[in-house]
Amino acid sequence: MSQDSSNPIDREIEQALEGVNLQEIDMAPRGQRASGSDSRLYEGTIVGISGDDVIVEMGPRMQGACPLAEFDEAPQVGSKHRFTAHGQEDGLWILSMRAAKEIADWESLDVGSLVNARVTGQNQGGLTLKIGKHEAFMPASQVSTSRDEDISQHIGQTLTAEVLEIDRSRNRVLLSRRRVQEAEAAAAMQEAAGRLAPGSVHQGKVTKIESFGAFVSLGSGIEGLVHVSNISHQRVENPADVLSVGQEVQVKILEIKEGGRRIGLGIKQLEADPWEAAAQKYREDSVVQGKVTRIADFGAFVQLEPGLEGLLHISQLGRGHVKNVGSVLSVGEELSVRISGMDLGAKRISLSRLDSRGALIGSEESVDGDEIDRALARPDSGGLSTSLGDLFKKALKDPKK
Repeated sequence: MSQDSSNPIDREIEQALEGVNLQEIDMAPRGQRASGSDSRLYEGTIVGISGDDVIVEMGPRMQGACPLAEFDEAPQVGSKHRFTAHGQEDGLWILSMRAAKEIADWESLDVGSLVNARVTGQNQGGLTLKIGKHEAFMPASQVSTSRDEDISQHIGQTLTAEVLEIDRSRNRVLLSRRRVQEAEAAAAMQEAAGRLAPGSVHQGKVTKIESFGAFVSLGSGIEGLVHVSNISHQRVENPADVLSVGQEVQVKILEIKEGGRRIGLGIKQLEADPWEAAAQKYREDSVVQGKVTRIADFGAFVQLEPGLEGLLHISQLGRGHVKNVGSVLSVGEELSVRISGMDLGAKRISLSRLDSRGALIGSEESVDGDEIDRALARPDSGGLSTSLGDLFKKALKDPKK
């Protein structure tokens, strides 16, 4: 019987059986049948019950007797059953329906069938088992989904396993309990996933952190992924900077795919989105304080508050031409900027270090311009022309003189 070496299960079996001669493992039925026994199945018709025996018509002038105790309930006359024959006594064939059932079960086995097998021993490759009177073998890698499990603890137990291979000519069966556990876990996960719904909120535990996000266990074998973009409204470069393995977190289910095998989770969705309140807090042309968080060739990103950043384009860094953003600004630097544009739907804010007149914010020229604006806004009349004249002279004054 050949195996496909490209199949991971087959490779594991080959590794488990390396150095183990299956022919040396006793896989033949133990003991010999009584002289004259016949392991073939015979169909017979019940013709009566006599004491503890059921009388069976096997054919013309051929009758047998089977112990009534082998029937679950007294059979009806005329019903048909299958038996094995084990010699004759007083002209009647000695029949067994229990042995016939064992043979029938053996003959009905196929790859993928589930069987109950009793563990009889252990060798270097795995466990030896019995399916009825037939021997079977389970490679160590197929005993459990847990790689660290002590397989000797199963000796004497009856395990439910899946048939991986069967060779009746050699009376050989290979079994896998791991396949059954995996199928049960998948079924439990699918059932549990069926109780989840997008939009629902759950408590979970971080199990693994990768550069692209964090895996969170929701229990019952269900695990979801919080992508790095869904961890916080603030920009997160490395999930390990804000999350740790074992940390309890509250998450919102964003999507469920492939029957629960892929679940998208979010943490920031449970926090207030600063962009939603930005329209009430910020106005175009207003001057605000910010902190440089990132520098790029085309400009700098400035955080106005956690989760809310604007772009300060290189052309808005000063009145003169700036070739290198890093020569003017540095990450972590705090500065005053003017909001030159807002597109809250696209979550974009444009910033400038220049005031509306083109002067550098905070410079004397910009401050004088602000004073002129305030003077123009005052309703007082007397001395207005003199005040404005003085301010304009100050604004136009050459600082070198």
